[in-house]
Amino acid sequence: MFELAVNVMTSIDIQGHCNPRFEPVREAFACLMESTGELGASCAIYRQGELAVNLWAGTFNKNGDPWQQNTLANVFSVSKAVTAICVQKAVELGALELERPVADYWPEYGRNGKKHTLVSWFLNHRAGQPALKTPLPDDALYDWERMTETLATEEPWWEPGTRHGYHMISYGWLVGEVFRRAVGISVAAFLQQEIALPLGLDMCFGVSEADFSRLADLKAANQSPAPGRVSLFNHVMEHPGSMTAKALLNPMSVMNGANTPEWRRAEIPSANLHSTAQALATLFGNLACREGLLQDQTLKQCYQVQSEGLDPVLLTETRFGPGFMLQQPGSVEAEFGPGPNAFGHPGAGGALAFADPDQELGFAYTMNKMGPYVLIDPRPRKLIDALYHCL
Repeated sequence: MFELAVNVMTSIDIQGHCNPRFEPVREAFACLMESTGELGASCAIYRQGELAVNLWAGTFNKNGDPWQQNTLANVFSVSKAVTAICVQKAVELGALELERPVADYWPEYGRNGKKHTLVSWFLNHRAGQPALKTPLPDDALYDWERMTETLATEEPWWEPGTRHGYHMISYGWLVGEVFRRAVGISVAAFLQQEIALPLGLDMCFGVSEADFSRLADLKAANQSPAPGRVSLFNHVMEHPGSMTAKALLNPMSVMNGANTPEWRRAEIPSANLHSTAQALATLFGNLACREGLLQDQTLKQCYQVQSEGLDPVLLTETRFGPGFMLQQPGSVEAEFGPGPNAFGHPGAGGALAFADPDQELGFAYTMNKMGPYVLIDPRPRKLIDALYHCL
């Protein structure tokens, strides 16, 4: 990842707008930009039918150009939640059934102990394929057929359905391929056709080269997590043959490819959504405010617990619904806010988006300086705390 140019500023210029009720959020955002070494970031909040907060500041690329309202950031695993929204929409349209065997849609997948794997297990991380066992070269990451064929051929790490473990990158090809087989188009195309274009959302899987100039360049994390927080990097260094290491490093381009044209052009529904914070907050706000994207009964399914407990991949407690990470009350790492039904997803490095139906709000945070945390980064955590203080 690039070493980004950093403008030396004694006072950060915060752009955008903020409803006066949420002034503490603007103050917290300004504090983050001035005191944490943040390079560029954006925070947006959609509440009760309006975009109440839409802030951005700092620089977005290696040249030190100012972050703009339309700057697109790679939000890594926030992608999983957006993919899950596409899946739920496809279910409502009658194109896909979650409790059917994957092999009904994708016959080649039903080999080597996977005949009875259900579509829902791809979403809730119970499919037993959190990592690829076959060593793959870097360019395989961008070869859809190679990745899906490899997953279809391999044996699972555990009997599908019996436990859960975070499908860090494999989620994208597993969910994406069964979706393509059932629906007839890719997740990327469906997102544009059924969600992004109708709602006017600036987000996509697979960025056109015409939009490359708007993309935030990511700066790799250069610090360790706070004491008591899990360090996947340390675990991988100590256990290079572990399931966690293979999830992170096979292929290696999972870790070092995000600023490349190949990554940006690709469709990886688990990891390479590029979006503005405004678009994410609006999307999750639409769900939280019940504005019609999904039916009420579908929405309730989004925050039903389907997997929980110690995660053998992330090495910490996790809780999942059908593609969404769910609340872990009392956990600074995994609690979106006080609302018991909040659902969404953090992304590697610090990105975050979630919906809180009880408060009718959608929240999003995007940035380009990567942090080292496994679940919710302390930076959006400070913004979330300020947000709920206003309610």
